[in-house]
Amino acid sequence: MSLSFRLVGLPQTKPVEEKYDIIIVGGGPAGLSAALYAARYQLKSIVITKVLGGLVNEAPLVDDYLGIPEVTGSELIEKFVNHVKKYNVPIIIDEVVDVKRKDDLWCIETRSSRSSICGYAVILAVGSKKRKLDVPGEDRLIGRGVSYCATCDGPLFKDRIVAVVGGGNSALSSALYLASLASKIYLIHRRDQFRAFKMYVEKASKNPKIEFVLNSVVSEIIGEEKVEAIKVKNRVSDEEKTLKVDGVFVEIGSEPPREFFEKIGVETDEQGYAKINPDQSTNLPGIYVAGDAAGGPYKYRFEQIITAAGEGAKAADAAFKYILKLQSRGRG
Repeated sequence: MSLSFRLVGLPQTKPVEEKYDIIIVGGGPAGLSAALYAARYQLKSIVITKVLGGLVNEAPLVDDYLGIPEVTGSELIEKFVNHVKKYNVPIIIDEVVDVKRKDDLWCIETRSSRSSICGYAVILAVGSKKRKLDVPGEDRLIGRGVSYCATCDGPLFKDRIVAVVGGGNSALSSALYLASLASKIYLIHRRDQFRAFKMYVEKASKNPKIEFVLNSVVSEIIGEEKVEAIKVKNRVSDEEKTLKVDGVFVEIGSEPPREFFEKIGVETDEQGYAKINPDQSTNLPGIYVAGDAAGGPYKYRFEQIITAAGEGAKAADAAFKYILKLQSRGRG
């Protein structure tokens, strides 16, 4: 039985096998941290991820990860990957589409291969996906001026006028990054106060290229072949105006993979996040969730790289103890 995957990163010293102690789904901070701790516990593990680095890869600037100041998201992820690869953990690029129980094992199915990889425990660090505005013109103009990644598409808008929609850290850091490229940035936020770190807000307020448009929402994105303008409605006065822009960068948060969790049988909360216990375990024995996709009453929602990495470490430790229990019962 052959396994067809695309391996990435540094040269692999171990071939992909069909059975592991821990399968880690997701290659962002939570998944890579889980892989590191699993390797240090000398557990045979593998990382399978659709996108290496997750949303962190798109961050133009990370200045809140202890000991590594002022680094791009992609540079930080490269450091994480190199650390994990030091322990010879295979990292493969593929999308996990299902997880099924088989005796004491959990077996995953991926989009590119009909063969299964099985393990005693699975850590789901699948993150979340960018939330859309859901306004007229958005879907039609994706890739033609509508973007969800400033670092990916920002260079295409050099000396042009763009809008950034959102009020959190991602929106403010994207606006600051785009200010080094674009001629003007409208920063549009539905409230009168930003949720971002004060440092980001202060820097943005002092940047002559950035104009705050507060208490406002984008009601339509206008353009035929590409973005030409946006309609913005003030939530207080109901006044609507049209701003001429060449691009729109949407940074209004993210949403969890509710359908994926429901397919597997992982219990979710009202928002669709996986319900976790304090040790990141779920209602399914041997299944753990770490990072942005985790939720429930025991989840302290503070979506930072360092907290995601911490949850990955906790999940690996809990999975290690779970596997020890299986072994003590003569199973596994």
